[in-house]
Amino acid sequence: MVLPEIRLLQAAIAVAEELHFSRAADRLNMSQSTLSKQILKLEHDIGFRLFEHNHQAAELTDAGRVFIPEAREVVAHAERAILSARAIADGPVEVLNIGKSSYTDPLFVSTLLAIHLPLFPEMKVKLWSNYSNDSAQRVIAGTLDLALITGVPHKPKLSNMTIANNPYYIVMSMDDALASHKEVRLEQMNSRNWMLLGQHANAYLYDLIQSVASDNGVHPSDLYHFTSPEEASELVREHRGLAFLPRASAWRISRDGLTMRPLMEDRLRLVTSLAVRVDSKSRLVNEFVKAAGKKFGSVGQRAQGRLPLTG
Repeated sequence: MVLPEIRLLQAAIAVAEELHFSRAADRLNMSQSTLSKQILKLEHDIGFRLFEHNHQAAELTDAGRVFIPEAREVVAHAERAILSARAIADGPVEVLNIGKSSYTDPLFVSTLLAIHLPLFPEMKVKLWSNYSNDSAQRVIAGTLDLALITGVPHKPKLSNMTIANNPYYIVMSMDDALASHKEVRLEQMNSRNWMLLGQHANAYLYDLIQSVASDNGVHPSDLYHFTSPEEASELVREHRGLAFLPRASAWRISRDGLTMRPLMEDRLRLVTSLAVRVDSKSRLVNEFVKAAGKKFGSVGQRAQGRLPLTG
């Protein structure tokens, strides 16, 4: 049996997360043809198909669904080996590896970057961007020291410090009937087109939205999926739809005919936490978490509260 190269595993993971060859290629900074060749080589090396694909879209095979989670572990352990060795090779400078998502409120990131520890004057923070579920798994695996995660259910190996508990914001056209309200309720969204972040990005939140809606007797007319706020804005315009987004992401696209309103539904809240391994013995990590607790105690909740609504 030929063991696949790490770069090929990384390519397969990107395709599995995006379910789209073009987007995965952009994420990996390579051409689509190069990515396709890498996937074909990987499938040849391991002897079975990982994806069923038609043009750019891709879908995991049954074998692929088993393979990808294990591939993530392999890549995570390889990254951990490099980071551990690099820490020795680089000498006494302390590097803190922190995960975040492209949907993480920039205020939270800047708050962490503003932390200075007197005991570690040479500390450097390195940010790693990924979906929240993946960041949580990397903290568990030890390839990340900490992570800002949103919408991740309890994991026994993680200790979470909640820094924000906020509603979804619904992005809509300014001339939408719902824009006349200061807030939106699920019942008002019945039989409308909904735009959701793809299930591969956060299956827990994706399923929760539909479960809570179903419990309330509310159902979308149709579902559309996006991977970025900008893509959501295009879908809202094209299909006269309603997009579910975190506050900062909704604010980012609420312009040029779009506006946002908070969703008032107690069971649909976006809880953002700073996650660390429960068994972390790193003094650097523990001191950083203490400092973060003080920072977010005075900054996080208060600053999250008030943004003017557009439109």
